[in-house]
Amino acid sequence: MKRFHVHLNVADLDRTVQFYRTLFGAAPDKLKDDYAQWMLDDPAVNFAVSTQKCCDGDGGGVSHLGFQVEDDAGLAEITRALTDAEQAVFQERENLCCYAKGNKTWASDPDGVVWETFHRLDHSETMGRDEARDAEIEDLHERAAI
Repeated sequence: MKRFHVHLNVADLDRTVQFYRTLFGAAPDKLKDDYAQWMLDDPAVNFAVSTQKCCDGDGGGVSHLGFQVEDDAGLAEITRALTDAEQAVFQERENLCCYAKGNKTWASDPDGVVWETFHRLDHSETMGRDEARDAEIEDLHERAAI
């Protein structure tokens, strides 16, 4: 099963968590000082919010979209599709990001919307920021600029 992923950059985590807790009718599955995540089944979505600028987003609003897959075979399938779509991609293995460890493929669509496809391997107690990764994501934005 593929699970749609949305990550938003937000200014006020407490107000945002209250809003989405009410909208989804559920508390976040993961809640940190700077991050919250809901793993919803209906609709099947991994919905995350954070106060930290993530993946070189501009601050508020959509940071990135993507798919969470169950295994590396699912990750390879989507990576092939992104490559076939002639988009620049880069891959990470056992990367720490957003309180999780996983294998990932990053790409952007022709308008610069960043897509993250990932297979989560484990949870982490740290956010796992990586400036080198963010620079590569910014490069995806620039190469996709029309």
